[in-house]
Amino acid sequence: MYLSANKKKRKQIFSELYEFNEQLILTLKFTRSSLDKIAQPYKYIPNILSGEIPLTGDDAEFIADYTKNLGKTDALSQGDYLNEKKFLLKKYKEESFADYKKYSSLY
Repeated sequence: MYLSANKKKRKQIFSELYEFNEQLILTLKFTRSSLDKIAQPYKYIPNILSGEIPLTGDDAEFIADYTKNLGKTDALSQGDYLNEKKFLLKKYKEESFADYKKYSSLY
């Protein structure tokens, strides 16, 4: 049961990160709200932005790398960065969904 719970959490986190990244891209184009404001509706994102990474290993390294550059550059550079990370986030999201589906059916 514990393995399935971890897979579900990983799936939720990467799903949120992907949606958050998409929201950041839109925000850069139109409203330019703060990261904290954009993060409010999400369960894990506020904690991740404050440095609490709820995953370990390669996942934690990827998330730390992703978040360290958020809000640090001008809008044009930030947009390029977010679009570049979009494809990696999609990959992590799809992998986490596949892992969850594979392992959740065992329990």
